[in-house]
Amino acid sequence: MRLELVAVPVTDVDRAKEFYEKVGFVLDHDHTVSDEVRFVQMTPPGSGCSIAFGKGLTEMAPGSLDNLQMVVADADAAHSELSGRGVEVSDVDEQPWGRFVFFSDPDGNGWALQQLPSWNG
Repeated sequence: MRLELVAVPVTDVDRAKEFYEKVGFVLDHDHTVSDEVRFVQMTPPGSGCSIAFGKGLTEMAPGSLDNLQMVVADADAAHSELSGRGVEVSDVDEQPWGRFVFFSDPDGNGWALQQLPSWNG
């Protein structure tokens, strides 16, 4: 089994699409199926798992996802790249289990970027 798609609840599809493009996600699909359904799929660079958001896709409340996590090679580089693109990010948070950078999308869905500790990667 492989996890390949995670639904992210948002209020404004176009605003979310613009934000995730700013983060660096690649647009895979943007299809309006009907007046009730629009499906947008985006993938982080190098990831085997994508996110989907849109209209009529989930019953979850916008902003209800917390701590979606991606692994990065270098937390400092990820911090610099995202802040350079205008994304509000936390300072690099040093923990025994890795170095983290946190950010949220416009609806408050929370993301963590983890640089794995050297003993784990």
